[in-house]
Amino acid sequence: MTVVLTGKNLTIENIEAVARRGEKVELHPEAVERIKKSRAFIEERIEAREIMYGVNTGIGEFSEVVLTDEQVKDFQRYLIYNHAAGIGDPAPLDHVRAAMLLRANVHANGHSGCRPEITGTLIGMLNKGVTPVVCEKGSVGACGDLAPMSQIALLMMGEGEAFYKDERLPGAKAFEKAGLEVPGLEARDGLATINGSNLINGMAALAVYDAERMLKQAEIAAAMSLEALKANMKPYDARLHQLRGFRGAVTSAENLRKVIEGSDLLTGKEKTKVQDAYSMRSTPQVIGAARDQLRWTRSQVEIEANGVGDNPIFLSDEKVVLTGANFQGTPISLPLDTMGAAVTMVCVMSERRLNRLTNPALSVGLPAFLTKGAGMFSGLMLSQYTADMQIVEQRILSAPAFIQSIPAAADQEDFVSMGMNSALKTRQILETANGILGIEFMAAAQALDFREYSPGKGTAAAKAAVRQRVEFLDIDRPLYRDHNAMKECVKNLEVLTAVESTVGELATY
Repeated sequence: MTVVLTGKNLTIENIEAVARRGEKVELHPEAVERIKKSRAFIEERIEAREIMYGVNTGIGEFSEVVLTDEQVKDFQRYLIYNHAAGIGDPAPLDHVRAAMLLRANVHANGHSGCRPEITGTLIGMLNKGVTPVVCEKGSVGACGDLAPMSQIALLMMGEGEAFYKDERLPGAKAFEKAGLEVPGLEARDGLATINGSNLINGMAALAVYDAERMLKQAEIAAAMSLEALKANMKPYDARLHQLRGFRGAVTSAENLRKVIEGSDLLTGKEKTKVQDAYSMRSTPQVIGAARDQLRWTRSQVEIEANGVGDNPIFLSDEKVVLTGANFQGTPISLPLDTMGAAVTMVCVMSERRLNRLTNPALSVGLPAFLTKGAGMFSGLMLSQYTADMQIVEQRILSAPAFIQSIPAAADQEDFVSMGMNSALKTRQILETANGILGIEFMAAAQALDFREYSPGKGTAAAKAAVRQRVEFLDIDRPLYRDHNAMKECVKNLEVLTAVESTVGELATY
């Protein structure tokens, strides 16, 4: 289904569909008229020689420098050249595509003052599969993502580079092959293309999409471990969580019950402890808290996706030009950073359950390190080492970036969000979570194979999905293949798909 940009109703699901699955994009007819109206207003002001930031003045520390008519024509080009100053490997294509979509949606509000050809070119690039080469690093999330967005803007002048049909090509060549016209940059067009926290927010949208599914898989892994550890199932009673009132915990407990439904542990057939350790019975409260944080992050990301992240902002109906700081990345970097820390917290608890599965003093009768040949074989002893190393990596990455401001532009930009650091490290935390959960899945499946009672329907489906990737560890073998296979399994949502096919869709919030 085509995603129609109005400036007001773009969702995270829309962003994922366009960025990753190539969904087509259109600009709503009313949005086209708003863009034209905004452009007509700015052209009137240019003719009247009204001083407007970034149109006929310099930017940043040079905002007080007024440009001549001749300089206005060239300024946009030099603005893009100067700001295309990133470094590092090319950003993933889905991140760049998300940024282009978000920028076009800002334009759709009709307050950016660019020509309609600029917005149309962004949409044309998305629909034709032309993705600019954009360095991952360089943005401080202050006046938005100026460095990476400038590499997108280079293509508006027939310059820069782009990926097209798996080839890395000069920008003009990519446009030619895709049948796109180079629009060029006129007054205001350059700044209207690069302003705002578009790449940060695009990455944030995709991170939220992935984290929502990661939390469901964390609950499935927890359910498997709880069953393998003969957990007392009373802590997952809906009434318990409803009495406290946290929405995330209510949802998490509901998902756990859904996966475990049908288990022998619910019938009283197997003897359980009166109270389990915190890493077991606190699972709904902890994953639930992460769900509550993630719900806020989703809200922030979608507000930004549909807001006017620009400077200056042109109110054509009121004949007013407003300057401010709607490019500032902090409203995204703050929730994104804390979301990364919440994911880390969930993984820390996963590792604690892994410890209980492998430690014979805590595993309620399971063999040491889940091997039948303890002494001769070490079983999953080293799997915990690998999980622990990744936990420490996540903890290091969970230090917030939003407090790390370093002033720039001769102190004109003296507080910056460092939101790109937030986005990059949160992506890394999520990637690492796949490996940590993969190891818990592997250990829980191994443990369940030692139990003689029947697990829940969802748990059994999850275990079967794990066994599609990793065989029972009868005798020791190199485990790096299993670890990587399970990391890929989690990333591809194979366990989640298997469980939801059996018990129905798990709740997200």
